[in-house]
Amino acid sequence: MQHVKIPQDRIGVLIGEGGETMREIEAEAEVRLDIDSENGSVAVETVGDPVLGLKGPDIVRAIGRGFAPEDALRLLEDDMMLFDVVDIDAAARNKNDMKRKKGRLIGEGGRTRELMEELTGADVVIYGSTLGIIGAPQEVDAVRSAAEMLLDGAPHGAVYSFLEEKHNEMKHQGLEYHRFPGGQS
Repeated sequence: MQHVKIPQDRIGVLIGEGGETMREIEAEAEVRLDIDSENGSVAVETVGDPVLGLKGPDIVRAIGRGFAPEDALRLLEDDMMLFDVVDIDAAARNKNDMKRKKGRLIGEGGRTRELMEELTGADVVIYGSTLGIIGAPQEVDAVRSAAEMLLDGAPHGAVYSFLEEKHNEMKHQGLEYHRFPGGQS
């Protein structure tokens, strides 16, 4: 059994209307959730497939970090799906710096965050003092690198170019990997 702590304001999202979301997570991930709404503590106990059960705490953590339940459940789509968190607070010197860095990650009208999602295929959420990422290993890696570049003060244009490059690399690897079946005729 693992214990995960999530923010108070995310408990309602985790439980869902009439407990619907909680039941869906329990069924899909083959876990049992024991939610303490007083302190935000969630006990995650595996009741079925142990490999699926390992994803249970990450699903709860992802919802706690601002992801919608359906996005968090993407972690079950594939064994390779990862959930990662970039701590914005650790890169900030003070509250104002934190706000500024968070703003850089979000971008004007949310454009930077959207571009991270579009060009990598990962889901990206900025909530509180963290940036959460759900995706395949190379998608998560690309978003983490882009976020770190922005937090280190890199110009947005340079980060967008980096993301375009990563996007083309991933697209190229996809083409290489999914060669048409059968031989030439």
